[in-house]
Amino acid sequence: MSVYKPVRLAALLLILFVLGSAARAFAAEEDPGPPALSSDSAILIDAKTGTVLLAHNEEKEQFPASITKIVTGIIAIESGRELSSLVTTSKEARNEDGTRIYLEEGEQQTLINLLYGMLMNSGNDAATAIAEFMDGSKAKFADRMNEFVREKAGATHTFFVNPSGLPDPRQVTTAVDMAKIARYAMQNDLFRTIVGTKKLPWNGQAWQTTLVNHNEMLGNYEGTTGVKNGYTGDSGFTLVTSAKRNGMELIGVLLKSPTKALLYKDMTHLLDYGFRNYDLQQVKMTEQAYPFASLETEGFVAEEPLYAVVPKGETPVVTVSPAGEVNVRTSLGDYSAGWLKPVSPNLSAVAQRYPEVETAMKSAASPVHDAIEPSNSKKEAILFVWIGLLVYLGVMAVIRLKRQRVQRRRY
Repeated sequence: MSVYKPVRLAALLLILFVLGSAARAFAAEEDPGPPALSSDSAILIDAKTGTVLLAHNEEKEQFPASITKIVTGIIAIESGRELSSLVTTSKEARNEDGTRIYLEEGEQQTLINLLYGMLMNSGNDAATAIAEFMDGSKAKFADRMNEFVREKAGATHTFFVNPSGLPDPRQVTTAVDMAKIARYAMQNDLFRTIVGTKKLPWNGQAWQTTLVNHNEMLGNYEGTTGVKNGYTGDSGFTLVTSAKRNGMELIGVLLKSPTKALLYKDMTHLLDYGFRNYDLQQVKMTEQAYPFASLETEGFVAEEPLYAVVPKGETPVVTVSPAGEVNVRTSLGDYSAGWLKPVSPNLSAVAQRYPEVETAMKSAASPVHDAIEPSNSKKEAILFVWIGLLVYLGVMAVIRLKRQRVQRRRY
């Protein structure tokens, strides 16, 4: 037997081994798909557009625990009260249960200090002090909270009875509602600054320390910008987190996680999934996306950039309705990216686009030589031409609308 045969066989085995290893490595790098989560409810959205990227039991009512303080914080910030206002701690605030910043009865702190103490260190005493300062009692402040989340954030399955999240069977929310609330709150620069602060010196009457933000995603997950965590025996572990990478900010919400370790593991996997699979893109619209609709509008223009979340590797289909709504279609489904501003009609531009209209306009505007004022018959002729023009433009608008509908059905 030739000595080369064992050599060739060994080489072949080595090549097969290398190829097998490469195939296994490639398979390991493939997208594992949506993460398996331990939390009972979860949602992941894009902060700019509100697009839902992943959801599980997102409408199931759960106990929020201290993520309630997101609402208390944004209400106080947007109330118009001076942040330097002194807030006096009541006996009820001093004796609140759970996590505290150890305010003493009668102690005065500025509103801004209490906001940091509440949102960073989850002080229940600070939350009660803020609520009493705003409305005189926790009950009245809770009424404000419920109205606020409905009107400002569109939260329809959330109900609060206290400002801190302390256990109460009536105090409930959903993952989708908390995502909406957090998305609204994070648009406020001061709120964003507070919930993104990792450490801050605290000089209280009975407690001098350095506040450390209880949201452990800060500093442990790249790009984290906020928001708040919570825990009670009834709620389990809850967490709302925002993170930003490559121009896209995501907001994740987890409710009723069995352990703290699983809570942060779930949030890491949730955010990783979003950043790995989606991009935020500015919507690109061709001239055909700006239809001529009627005499009321020549077309549309974008007053500001419009964005869409697109699965990586996909090209979105963008259409504009006759009313100016920009619709985006991807494998995520169809959704609105916003509205364009209508442009007043320019008959000269219309005439250039439709030659037959230009002919009618010239005929209607031809000079009259035989009289200073046109005769009744000529007035009627001009009126007839304009009526015909209106009818023609209306028919063209209907035809264009039908074409758009046919194109949508093809997709």
